[in-house]
Amino acid sequence: MSSLFRWSSTKIALLVLGMTAATIAPVVISTPALSQTTVPSTPSGTPAPTSTVNLSDVSSDYWARPFIQALADNNVIAGFPDGTFRPNQPVTRAEFAALIQKAFSNQNRVRQLSPGGFSDVPANYWAASAIQNAYETGFLAGYPGNVFKPNQEIPRVQGIVSLSSGLGLSGGDANTLSSYYNDASAIPNYAVNSVAAATLGNLVVNYPDVKQLNPQQSLTRAEAAALLYQALVKQGKLQPIASNLPASQYVVAGTPTSTDIVSLAASSSSFTTLTSLLKTSGLADVLQQAGPYTVFAPTDQAFAALPAATLQELQQPENREALIKILRYHVVPGAVTASQLSSGKLETVEEKPVNIQIDRANNQVSVNNARVIQADVKASNGIIHAINQVLIPPDVNISKLNQPPTGNNGTPDVTVGRATRGGRSYIGVAGNIGLTGDSTALGQGNFAVISKVGLTRNISVRPSVIFGDNTLFLVPVTLDWSPSTAGSVGKETFSISPYVGAGVAIAANNNTDFGLLLTGGVDIPLGSKFTLTGSANAAFVDNTDVGILLGVGYNF
Repeated sequence: MSSLFRWSSTKIALLVLGMTAATIAPVVISTPALSQTTVPSTPSGTPAPTSTVNLSDVSSDYWARPFIQALADNNVIAGFPDGTFRPNQPVTRAEFAALIQKAFSNQNRVRQLSPGGFSDVPANYWAASAIQNAYETGFLAGYPGNVFKPNQEIPRVQGIVSLSSGLGLSGGDANTLSSYYNDASAIPNYAVNSVAAATLGNLVVNYPDVKQLNPQQSLTRAEAAALLYQALVKQGKLQPIASNLPASQYVVAGTPTSTDIVSLAASSSSFTTLTSLLKTSGLADVLQQAGPYTVFAPTDQAFAALPAATLQELQQPENREALIKILRYHVVPGAVTASQLSSGKLETVEEKPVNIQIDRANNQVSVNNARVIQADVKASNGIIHAINQVLIPPDVNISKLNQPPTGNNGTPDVTVGRATRGGRSYIGVAGNIGLTGDSTALGQGNFAVISKVGLTRNISVRPSVIFGDNTLFLVPVTLDWSPSTAGSVGKETFSISPYVGAGVAIAANNNTDFGLLLTGGVDIPLGSKFTLTGSANAAFVDNTDVGILLGVGYNF
């Protein structure tokens, strides 16, 4: 035991603690800022904001109405002062630049316009700032001679190339364009690759013939709205047009869009929180089954509007039951479109009803106090209705989620085998990689049995045994940290739960020896049943042994 106080042992202990500190370094995730929309100055005769409900020349059965209505609701496009939209009016290059500025207000700049700008765009020109923005973000370019031609009607192919370039799209097989378009030979050489990438990304919308691109035809306001909408879908800012709407048949499908509810939500940046919670709760597997289901899906902004710390507490293992209740409260059996909904009670799979309110005059659906902001997003196994608030079932009190359980005397409530904030308790197997020392099995490559037994919200005991010539029992008590998002593989997002602790190491040789044990590591939940774990351990028994345990546990 005298070796416990040797300098070499101290250095090794510091090394282990350093490795442990690395595992618990916080993962900082920046919260995306909300888009800030700047309205450009407009000359007389250009569109001015008006009510999106009163676009008199965009009838309910107009082919592009879903695109136009959604962009108007998001303040990307607007009507004229007389209440019209003029959907068939051609769009100039300056007007298209203004639309780009509104739709992609937070786009990163990739180049800089030279001092003085374009020779035919005066500094006081109504769209000067929009043109500069469209150029510097990579959406639009000028013509030889440093001119922009702001009043020129923009051809459809230029509009497609603009969005493909600005979004940085790539890929797509230019040789297969003829399978999508009857007039593929009319696509200019400079645009072929960009059109192929846009086609693969489902950006292109052709009306009335989906196979007729008409690349050199002037882009209309309705067509511009459709292209912009699909570009925002590609960025995950809007949901795909519901497949049961006539407008969807004009989208040139370069990639399949039909998928299950969870995969569809995961593909959108609007539902990252919902997707993560579905996986945390174990409900993702359910909503990927045949169903069908209808999901009233809160957006990320809806979850962000919950009281402070509520979202973090919902992800703690001790609140898993409450999380499941909340998520099930958003799911209704069967595929129910907005037109099929009626005012009154609607039973959820949580067996608690939600209250549906229908305002037919304004084409608005509400669920409890939440408003449906995008209806009828069709998945292969049901329908998603995006809502702007999180629905809380009547038997869940979210104000109490922040109160950790305590005993009667105010001390932490000890429950053997419970989940901690780092995850579920488990038992499993592992392999040990010996780093240094040979007085025990820890310093050698050996098989091990591992476990985690939760005691309180923060504390666990992790008994393990490493088999070998000098079998070693490890009994550390650890402090468990809350999980943090570590990254993703494909569509799967993983989190890590660090822990650090100390305890006793027991060497089961001829003369049973005891020594100090230092440990630190991470748990990585793999769904609801298994946990991947890894730890660095240092045992001070006669000599100092250091090893790394890597294993998997079955949750209980």
